[in-house]
Formats: sequence, structure tokens, C-alpha cells
Amino acid sequence: MLDGRRIAVPESRELDLFTRMLERHGAVAVRCPLVSIHDVEDPAPVDAWIDRLVQGQHDFVVLYTGEGLSRLLGFARRRGVEADAVAALGRACKVARGPKPAKVLRGIGLAPDVMAEEPTTAGLMTTLSGLPVAGKRVGVLLYPGGEEALPAFLEAAGAAVDPVLSYRYASDEEDERVLAFIGELASGTVDLIAFTSSAQVRRLKEVARRFGRDADLDAAMHRTLIAAVGPVTAEAVETAGWPVGAMPQDSYHLKPLVMAFGRRLSQSDGVSAPV
Repeated sequence: MLDGRRIAVPESRELDLFTRMLERHGAVAVRCPLVSIHDVEDPAPVDAWIDRLVQGQHDFVVLYTGEGLSRLLGFARRRGVEADAVAALGRACKVARGPKPAKVLRGIGLAPDVMAEEPTTAGLMTTLSGLPVAGKRVGVLLYPGGEEALPAFLEAAGAAVDPVLSYRYASDEEDERVLAFIGELASGTVDLIAFTSSAQVRRLKEVARRFGRDADLDAAMHRTLIAAVGPVTAEAVETAGWPVGAMPQDSYHLKPLVMAFGRRLSQSDGVSAPV
């Protein structure tokens, strides 16, 4: 039950969709988009990677995020080679970390050949351990902040790794707005904060540290119920030292997230969860 609940929303890209979903269930959305997503500033490495893809140089392509794949296709579209890039992806063995890149693949008429055992870097490593990547060229479509672990793992496995990063995060609110948001969390007037990316967690933590509000934020995050959209975001929350109170079990999207924290809040109220 979300009636009257004050729910903090640090989401940027789907902020309006998320808040409408909450308000439909009677919640009060506290908006504070913390990061926005943009193409990388230098297109040259992305264009060169697309050229190698179109030339058929990649035996495997590892897809971390739907955002990364969408941005990559945008670069290809602007150069007039999107159809060639899609055809090349169709010929490569595509390994997806989770459902979001799989959804983008379906949007261009393709599907993952292999899904990660778990939608995390560790899950990708476990899955790739069972594939014949030694001596093969593996293209890796990375996400910001995840540039190192998987390429190092693949190189150790004997693969020729070809990583690329197609997007970046940027601060979406001025520091003063984020500090005001931390103050609202610290005041105890927020029932729940719903993180939808690890970048949001890092930005909130970084602003608090820079302005000496670490203790206030940490205390608030131990009093406030924290929801995470999936295991990668949950890992970032736990790395920050905060407990995760709710997370969808197997579908890492906004609606299952709302269902998950609705059930969690309802348990304390003894009322029905939203449907």
C-alpha cells in the first residue's frame, strides 16, 4: 500500500513514467534526478568499434546494458550503417548480461544467443567460462564504471578483447539541490528511496562526502527503506554501506520494483500490496 507514502525518486531518464506509476498508487513522489545519460563525448572510438563489428571481426559480443546498445545503434544510424551493424550483430554470438539488452535486441529483430547466469559481472564471468572464447575476438559493450573487470577476465582466458563505451553519466542536478535532498532524507520525512542505477548511489554518496554530510546521509539511509531495481544497483547500495530492503526477484524493471517495495511496505502495515 503506497497511500500517502513519500518515495524519493533519483531516476532521470524515466522520471515522469516512474512518478506517474507511484502517484497512481497514491504515493507522493519526491523528485531528485541525480544523473543524466549522454553519448560519450568522443565518437571516434565508437565509430572505429562499429567498423570492426561490420567487418565481422567479432566472434562474440558481450552486451552489458540496453542503454549501451541503444547508444551504439544511434552512432551507427547517424553514420548510415545501422543496417550493417544489425546484420553484423546477427552473425556474432551475443551474450547479454540481463533483460534490458535482450529487450533492445528484440527491438531490432535479434535475440541473445546466451544469457548470463546472473545479471551481474560475476554472472557474466561464470557464463563466459563455459564458452570457447580463447583465441577469439570478443567485443564488449561496457557501461560507465565497469570498464576493467570483464576485459581483464577475458584477456586472462585467452580472448582478444575489444571493449567500447558508448555513453557517459553526468550530474543532473546542482550540488545545492542534492544537498537539499540529503537534508530531506535526514529529516525523516521520506519513507523509501528507490534507486534505479548504481550511478545514482555513487553520486549521492559523493556529494555527501564532498560537503561533509556523510554521517547525516548514512544515518538517514539506515532509517529509510531502500529499494534497488536489480542486483547491480543493490550491490552499489551495499558497497556504500547501506541495507537493501526491497528488490524484484527476477524482472528488473520499474513495475516489478514498485511491486517489490509495495509488498515490503505492506508487510509493516498489514495491508494489501499494489497490483
